[in-house]
Amino acid sequence: MNNGAHDKKCEIWAIGGGKGGTGKSFVTSSIGTHLASKGNKVVLIDADLGGANLHTLLGVSKPRNSLTDFFEKKASLNDIIVNCGMPDIGLVSGTLSSLDSENIKYAQKLKLFRQIKAIDTDYILIDLGAGSHNNTIDTFLLADKMIVVTLPEITALENMYHFIKNVFFRKLKIILSAHGLKDMIQDVWKNRDVHGIKHLKDVVEHLMGTSAHVRDIIENELASFKIYIILNQVRSGREVMIGSSVKSVCLKFLGFDAQYAGHIEYDESVLRCINKRLPFMLTHPFSHVAKEIIKLTENLKDGRQITVTADKYANRRL
Repeated sequence: MNNGAHDKKCEIWAIGGGKGGTGKSFVTSSIGTHLASKGNKVVLIDADLGGANLHTLLGVSKPRNSLTDFFEKKASLNDIIVNCGMPDIGLVSGTLSSLDSENIKYAQKLKLFRQIKAIDTDYILIDLGAGSHNNTIDTFLLADKMIVVTLPEITALENMYHFIKNVFFRKLKIILSAHGLKDMIQDVWKNRDVHGIKHLKDVVEHLMGTSAHVRDIIENELASFKIYIILNQVRSGREVMIGSSVKSVCLKFLGFDAQYAGHIEYDESVLRCINKRLPFMLTHPFSHVAKEIIKLTENLKDGRQITVTADKYANRRL
């Protein structure tokens, strides 16, 4: 957005989670559709370079232009934003013919980040691919709102925790490197047995105990560090409560308070819409799923989270 004409700047949201198949693209497209329906200009960026499918969730054919043109043909990001057939939504497709996130060079990544920040819009939503490669994590850390989507099943939750742990470790490394302490966290982690360190929370406490200078750096930089949790395809009240468990795990083992933005219940109509290439929020605007997406989007906008209590959800069937 042009800051000369407007007081507020564009807000970047990144949607990740580590594991494929959790519904990141569905959540991204649905949140984007809701934001646009409220009069916001929205650009969606499909950063899943190995299996880009965000266009399908928006009900459009595979765009002719994609990030391939940005990385290989030197096209600007603005030039490859395509119309999705919906007012105020643009799409940057992530379909790449010969690149994946691991092969993007450092200079290319910095150029991409600069051009993302320069897009004239209200919201940019970045749909990340699976995995925890540094380029994926750095794109996640670029965002003003970092959002993870997971399922209420053990493999998805384990992958999500692994992803969050890698994000937090990378953030700490970047913070310390910026202050001339590049190898400090890796040295502490390498010698964790000597220091009696079991979790990243212990690493942070150890680092902050080394000096007042390091303590001030970490406290100042991490004061605004937040990750928002979205639990997708829940089938019972007990599964809704898993979001609160994720919060507890992050606090206990990583030392920061994750935010439970909301949950989305399982509904077969979601899969039917995807198979028919129909945008869900436009096809089923009054469904329970749509209402849940609207609620969690508003929570994300305002930095709120849902409060889950056992007596409210434990025995509830969805």
